[in-house]
Amino acid sequence: MWMSFLKAVRNGEHRLAPMTWIAGAGAVLYTLWPLDLIPELVLGPLGLVDDAGLWGILIVLVTREKQRYEAGLRAEAIDVEGTVR
Repeated sequence: MWMSFLKAVRNGEHRLAPMTWIAGAGAVLYTLWPLDLIPELVLGPLGLVDDAGLWGILIVLVTREKQRYEAGLRAEAIDVEGTVR
């Protein structure tokens, strides 16, 4: 189901919420940005905690978008009379 979701997003059949786009751009920029809230050079592996947390938030938002897409598909499967096609 992930492939059909990603294809629907790419083809414009499903629009992502603006917050999901903002979180995605923020996750990529923050990961590539040389400055960090918790620097890896100082704290070693603990410095990756803030990066992992941001990516975790992004995963939650994208999963929520996928569930919204699937709910839309289920709603389309029910016709006007309330019967399942």
